[in-house]
Amino acid sequence: MTLGEKIRYLREVEGSLRGLGRSITQREMLKAIKAETGKPISQSYLSQIESGKRRHMTQSTRTLLAKFFKVHPGFLVDDPPGYSRELQSELRTADATIDSWLYAGAEHFQGDSELASAIRTIAEVLDSRGALLLLGEILRTPGLAERLNEVLRPRIGSGHPPPANN
Repeated sequence: MTLGEKIRYLREVEGSLRGLGRSITQREMLKAIKAETGKPISQSYLSQIESGKRRHMTQSTRTLLAKFFKVHPGFLVDDPPGYSRELQSELRTADATIDSWLYAGAEHFQGDSELASAIRTIAEVLDSRGALLLLGEILRTPGLAERLNEVLRPRIGSGHPPPANN
């Protein structure tokens, strides 16, 4: 969100807080700032900030607006590129990408319902990245995949009873 967008948003909130049912106009805001703080801001200066023609403001204006809107002065700057207000780790973002990839893979293998189901199962796990890493470790451990396959999916005629169908 840019500085201009933030100020427009704060004017909207301020209008609501003051019972206007609409955004407070620039003129109304500037009049209220002068009345409440005794310090003026010019409308042309504010207009330039909101339109993005002026990308930065003076520290004194930032402090004045922060006091008026009751926000931290650090809020009144452009957000950095890629910034998200969501609390989301890089791993969770990677997990969402992996999930999308897995669901697409499941669609690709619709003809093999058992494989498509297995792929969807991995995608539906809360930590699909971790599930794939675990699978990688199982496959790297000599004999472990074969042993797990024997235990979890016994074959008819192998001396093991078939799995119960519940």
